[in-house]
Amino acid sequence: MVIDQKLLDIKQRAADIQSKMNSGDVSGDELTKLAREYSRLNDILPLVDEYFQIKQGITDATEMQHDAELREIATEQLEDLKHRLPDVEKRLQIALLPRDDADDHSAIMEIRAGVGGEESALFAGDLFNQYKSYALRHGWKIEIIEENATSLHGYKEIIFKIDGDGVYARMKFESGIHRVQRVPETEAGGRIHTSAVSVAVMPEAQDIDVKIEEKDIRIDVFRASGAGGQHVNKTDSAVRITHFPTGIVVTCQNERSQIQNKATAMAVLRSKLYEKQRNEQDAARTSSRRSMVGSGDRSEKIRTYNFPEQRVTDHRIKLTLYKLDDILAGGPGLDEMIDALISADQLERLAAME
Repeated sequence: MVIDQKLLDIKQRAADIQSKMNSGDVSGDELTKLAREYSRLNDILPLVDEYFQIKQGITDATEMQHDAELREIATEQLEDLKHRLPDVEKRLQIALLPRDDADDHSAIMEIRAGVGGEESALFAGDLFNQYKSYALRHGWKIEIIEENATSLHGYKEIIFKIDGDGVYARMKFESGIHRVQRVPETEAGGRIHTSAVSVAVMPEAQDIDVKIEEKDIRIDVFRASGAGGQHVNKTDSAVRITHFPTGIVVTCQNERSQIQNKATAMAVLRSKLYEKQRNEQDAARTSSRRSMVGSGDRSEKIRTYNFPEQRVTDHRIKLTLYKLDDILAGGPGLDEMIDALISADQLERLAAME
């Protein structure tokens, strides 16, 4: 069977990679690339072994049925194995779906207050704290790149990086408009208001992903503003980079030196260009259908947080969880929602292949 040969090829590829890594003939970027591929294949191998064990078991049990003394036991085993096989095949189909090359990357996230004034800025702060707690719970590192805070400790805008393996794979479905329905702290009359915040998630681009020509950018330096102690407003440490071909402008002033700010701003610019490049490729590939889990467009309404009812609804998959406090705390409820989105995406891609 075609699937059987493909699975045997995977086992052979994993063995070849392991042999190559152990040979000492590879290093640097190539070794890192091989290690990532081996890690992905190694996750599939137990499922491959289970598949072949079940297939062999079915063959053995079928032969045993010819023996009168073993027929009853063989029939029972055969029924159990045939019941298990479709589940293993489905899990293998999902495991073998084409991977997004960026899934293993770290992520750069942007949260911006939208409709709702100060209440929107406060909710932007709530979302940042949610993702910060979620990242720390998963053992990831978080680094603020740029922030524009309000007097009530909200954010008009905050840009940050979540660093770790597989961050983008779990966070990419957070892109879009997040709505909040609650009585604002600034509301004396006790009326429920609806505010909105936009979230954008980009995979952190590697040097090999995007090449930026010096002639295509302008770098301006200026004095940092906001929190920062004695360093602020005394040196031209803040950096603004303008990318002429796309019109993208990136600023960074959170680091202590101009060199650090320039490096961080370049990393953000590279990720924005990488995201643009990926979006253009995705649009060409998926123009004939629209994903049930959304396009990743930051202007698309994806989720509502309703405080009076303590519920969070994801509109893309019509999932409602009455775990608002846990989700906003970056707890298991957020994992439950993200897992559901990942499963929906996998099922949709499987259906598209049939």
